[in-house]
Amino acid sequence: MNFSIHQASHIGNRKFNQDRVAYAYNSDALLLVLADGMGGHLHGELAASMTIETFVESFGRHALRRIDDPDKFVSDTMSYAHERIMKLPHDYGMGGFPGTTCVAALIQDDKMYWGHAGDSRLYLLRDGKVQFRTTDHSAVQQWVEAGMISAEEARYHPQRNQITNCLGGIEGAFYVEPGKPVPLKSGDVVLLGSDGLWGPFTDSELVESFFALPVAEVLDNLIGLALKREEGHSDNVTGVAVRWGDSELAHGTTELISQILDIP
Repeated sequence: MNFSIHQASHIGNRKFNQDRVAYAYNSDALLLVLADGMGGHLHGELAASMTIETFVESFGRHALRRIDDPDKFVSDTMSYAHERIMKLPHDYGMGGFPGTTCVAALIQDDKMYWGHAGDSRLYLLRDGKVQFRTTDHSAVQQWVEAGMISAEEARYHPQRNQITNCLGGIEGAFYVEPGKPVPLKSGDVVLLGSDGLWGPFTDSELVESFFALPVAEVLDNLIGLALKREEGHSDNVTGVAVRWGDSELAHGTTELISQILDIP
């Protein structure tokens, strides 16, 4: 497989960084996963960390070379992470369990398989356009789809961070939205980001930022600009970006390589 990859995170103006991100790969498959923990008093970082660890551990067990059923792997692993979170001690005084969003992508045989829950996003950028992106599971997104507000109004709506789907959190409020497999082309960029990363930007700005620059430089620049635009009230800002294709570095390995970003 040929790809370049970079992941990064910043605490922003929060007391804690509850975002978590990781990637893992062998000679045949590449896993990307990002989680945004919710509710500081409920220790959302526990839910996010558990989700990331569940994906990396599961990938290590199943990806001896290839994942037999990539769609099922993504869906089942996310569901299992939710079950693990729901087994954490329930804090009745705080009102529930820790919760987290999750977005995950598995690339194999030049195809991307993905699934998500919440408002952390996956973007596929191709030929100067957003080929597609995930649709947020949020009340504001539902209002956009119903024609009650515009997409531009949704960007600044005070309730834009109220999500309707997550791992953990409230009993019965979780489901995995799977995506149809997408064939990748050389030069495609896959970006996973928490709302702190994508929120300050339009889709066109994200596309333009990746033009002709290494993904590591772009992602670090985006994080810095997101912090500047949200100065004083920035959320945690986290992402992982991949550029796919023959012109990128070859990653041939007989062993599992995993990189969970160290977030204090």
